[in-house]
Amino acid sequence: IPHTFDEWKNCIVNDCKIELTEAFTARRLKVYEDRNNPETRAFVKLYGQQHLENVIRWLKRVQQAGAN
Repeated sequence: IPHTFDEWKNCIVNDCKIELTEAFTARRLKVYEDRNNPETRAFVKLYGQQHLENVIRWLKRVQQAGAN
């Protein structure tokens, strides 16, 4: 589990080959910010609440960087 933004970004972009586009970050935030979403609940069960909060923060950071 990545513990920093740079570790997470490397995982997503290089290991998973996913582009951190505006559309991708918006979709993921919609899921992860909905605490009742089954996918979000499963994520918390697997990785914990702290990691969910980290990922939400990192996705928002990517969105903000794209807006600048």
